[in-house]
Amino acid sequence: MPKYLHTQLFTALLFAASTLTGSAASAEQTSSPSYAAIPNGAYSVVAQVRAKPGKEDALRSATLPLIDLVRADPKNLVYFLQEDRAKPGHFVFYEVFASQADFDAHNAMPYVKAWFAKLPELAEGGVDVMRMTILGAPRP
Repeated sequence: MPKYLHTQLFTALLFAASTLTGSAASAEQTSSPSYAAIPNGAYSVVAQVRAKPGKEDALRSATLPLIDLVRADPKNLVYFLQEDRAKPGHFVFYEVFASQADFDAHNAMPYVKAWFAKLPELAEGGVDVMRMTILGAPRP
């Protein structure tokens, strides 16, 4: 992966992490993630997908419903969907699950499979995923 891409993903990750403690939560969001709920070694994913030219709005429309669906999953600890302000149609996902098994179960959900099925028409090159481990999470 090119260094500039690592920098972009790292910046997105830092932004997402910084919002965990912020008080500017969305009016729609009634609860916020808690650091205490994230176990040391939790399974984290930063992923990105880019819309094909002219498909930015269609990919956004197909992707926005994931926010409520994923956040409603009791196995999901943190979920952020972000869009690059300078490049509409470039989406970055930040997700945290307690384990890889929880993440795999998430990917097996019908709504996730349905979203992936739309990507050949809407996205360039599919989804680029970095799989990570959370470090420094609170310990009991």
